[in-house]
Amino acid sequence: MVSRTRRAYFAWAAVCLLWGTTYLGIRIALETIPPLLMGGMRWTAAGGLLLGVMRLRGDVMPDRAQWPSLGLLGVLLIGLGNGGVVWAEQTLPSGLTAVLVAVTPFWMLGVERLTGQGEPVTGRRTLGLLIGFAGIVLLVWPELELGKGRAFLAGVFATQVASVGWAIGSSYSRRRGPTENVLAVAAFQMFFGGLVMLAAGVLLGEWHALVVTPRTGAALGYLLVFGAVAGFSAYAYALKHLPLAVVSLYAYVNPVIAMVLGTIVLGEPMSPRLVVAGVVVLTGMALVRR
Repeated sequence: MVSRTRRAYFAWAAVCLLWGTTYLGIRIALETIPPLLMGGMRWTAAGGLLLGVMRLRGDVMPDRAQWPSLGLLGVLLIGLGNGGVVWAEQTLPSGLTAVLVAVTPFWMLGVERLTGQGEPVTGRRTLGLLIGFAGIVLLVWPELELGKGRAFLAGVFATQVASVGWAIGSSYSRRRGPTENVLAVAAFQMFFGGLVMLAAGVLLGEWHALVVTPRTGAALGYLLVFGAVAGFSAYAYALKHLPLAVVSLYAYVNPVIAMVLGTIVLGEPMSPRLVVAGVVVLTGMALVRR
């Protein structure tokens, strides 16, 4: 029987792979679907689908007394964490967005230290984080585009709001009861976070700009099934059973996976820069993981 820790690493690997593809999915979906409505529809549908299946199976569900805390987690992880990334991709290149979101492990370590319960930030771990971040910069450097103006600055700010919200939510989530049904908790977080995004989209009048084409609808469906149902459930499981410093490394791996998939699926050239950047990222991961 596969051990719980090994299953958690499998879940983490799934997060790296699945979420590495979502930047492209978000970019395509945003072609005709406004950001908050897109995120709201994606996460509400994913959470509702999981909850429906679990009820049919007779799984134990969180009682209503837990809903406020699960709602808060939904706002932090989904509303801010994912909503900030979606908002940023309206005005920032995908490569720059990936670099800015890759600072999430720094925020996670900072939040953990502020709580007084985090793992020690050793010199080796700090060096590993810095090396990993340098690898991401090297990976996407040709895609980086300097921009000016409020829209550009708003996109940069949104990525950091997303990173902070995700870091706080992840730190809070992993301290909840160890006997909780991880999948049920993740489903409630998705559902509540999606509702918040839907409400924000309605208040901003995004319904007037909503158009769903076969291309953007397919992207939204992919984000719902693979990015939300499969990816977020795997993240919740990994977060419960692995150190936060290890789980947070998905932020470094996602851009690498995205570039490799681009080479395999789209025939993009595998340049020496890509190979070197991948080695640098993996070296940083190894230093943090040891």
